[in-house]
Order: sequence, then structure tokens, then C-alpha cells
Amino acid sequence: MTPDQLITFAAVSEHLNISRAAVALHLSQPAVSGQLRQLQEEFGEPLYRREGRGVRLTPSGAQLAEYALKLRETYRQALGYRDALRGVARGTLRIGASTTVASYLLPYLIAAFQRRFPEVEIQTAGGNTGDIVASLASLDVAMIEGPVGADLPEGTGVRVWREDEIVAIVPRGHPLADQASERGTGPTLAQVARYPLVMREEGSGVLQFVEQSFEAVGVVPRVALAVAGVEGVKEAVRAGMGVGFISAMAMRHEDGALVPLSLAPHPLTRHFSILVPHERAPSRVATGFLELCAAQTESPAR
Repeated sequence: MTPDQLITFAAVSEHLNISRAAVALHLSQPAVSGQLRQLQEEFGEPLYRREGRGVRLTPSGAQLAEYALKLRETYRQALGYRDALRGVARGTLRIGASTTVASYLLPYLIAAFQRRFPEVEIQTAGGNTGDIVASLASLDVAMIEGPVGADLPEGTGVRVWREDEIVAIVPRGHPLADQASERGTGPTLAQVARYPLVMREEGSGVLQFVEQSFEAVGVVPRVALAVAGVEGVKEAVRAGMGVGFISAMAMRHEDGALVPLSLAPHPLTRHFSILVPHERAPSRVATGFLELCAAQTESPAR
């Protein structure tokens, strides 16, 4: 039995799902399954059982989970103490970011941070909002675009960050693009709902926000395709599958084949959030990164 195996078991006991535990630990699913198998062999009896898409701890596993969680917390405290002694100039910063933030904001933030603190090691984790929230236990800072749920781990701080606009996108020559050009204003959600829609995958912050927006105006959209990732949405729209919804930032470097449309009568705007898993005692490197984020509230140059 090794400390790494116990820390892995702590993540599994927390998520009750091997795939999600693997994401939180930045490991492959086979690597996590292998450590669990070795741990069970060490104890000589089952520590968990498969249940649907997740797992359920056995009584022996539940008892071991208590020790594993304490070991993991002690390890985190030791890491925080190490980083405090090193100061902000050195250390490790673990950042999780949901898709839009990871693609269009995080690279610029990391570049600016590393110019100031080149000796800090930065580790990143990506995924949709649901994936990042599930990985909070293994992060110093998390940046999400979706609604902040009520089931965050105890001690997690929530900071409202910056505004973002969600736009509808259509191929050039689409009737909605022509109407917007003629009238000088974008379509309403009711007008968009007359066409098939291309939506993001379950767990996406954009999906949650758009669904809530349609519900607020009493319109039921017709979803033709659900696709993972921003680029997947853009490609599906180019292929003529329907009208898509993405962050306006994702259109920064487009070649003109797609047309972004602000929604009328009011643009669909939301705020990104920064989650700080250890709000009461963030590491110095995390504090330095948070200060940088607070100072940079404008989008990167086009």
C-alpha cells in the first residue's frame, strides 16, 4: 500500500465514479483502476462495487476512505506549507478552466503570469463546467462559465469575475444573418427557435445558460444536434446543421464564413466565476494568480 494509492482511493470515495476521479487526479482511467486493484489485493477484500455508471463503497471501503481523506488533506497542507516557504516566486499552481475560458482567456493569463513568475510550475486541467467543479479537490484555482452549483466543497470561495456575451452563429447567407443586416438588429430567441439548433454537450456552461434563457421567455427550442466543444459547434453550423450558440470570444479569429448575431432585445450576457477551493488559506502562487485575474478584466486583443 502506498500514499499515492490512498490519495487515489480518496478521490474515488469522493466522486463515487472512477472516470471523474481520474479527471480530478489528472490520471488516465486505467491508471486509477490499476491502483484500486492493487489496493484491494493489499487488503484482501472488496473496497467498492460497481453500481450503474459509478461505484459504491463497501463497509471496509468506507472505513478506509476516512483514513485516505485525512492523508490527502495532510498532503495538501504540506504542499501549501512548502509553497509558503518558497514564496510566490516558486511553487506549483494547479488551474482548472472550463472550455471557453481554457481556450480563449487562460493562455493569455498564464503567459502574463509566467512573465512575472517564470519559476512557478503551472498545471492545467480542462473540461466543461461540470468536469471542473468535479475536480475542485485537486485544484488551486478553478475558472468556470456555467452557473455555480450549491454543492461545492466546504471552504470553496466564489468570485464573480468578468462579463461574457453569448451569441448565435449562422453561416454567411443564412436568413437570420440577412435579416439582421437589413434591420440593424439581431434576432430574438423566438425567431432563432424557428430553426434547428446545435447545442453544447451536457455539463456545458453555455448549454445551461442558453437553456435558462429560452425557458425565461417561454420558448421551447428544437435541438438538432448536441456536440462537445466550441469548435464542434462551429463546424456543425458550417455544415448547415443549424444555429449554434457560443461565446463571442470564440469568434475572434474567424474568417467570415460564420456570422455572430447578438440576441434582441437584450444581448445574452453572463459572468464567469473563479472558484478558490481553499479560500481561507490560498497558496501564495494562487493569490498571485488571482490578483492578476482581478487586474485583467478586458478581453485579449483581437
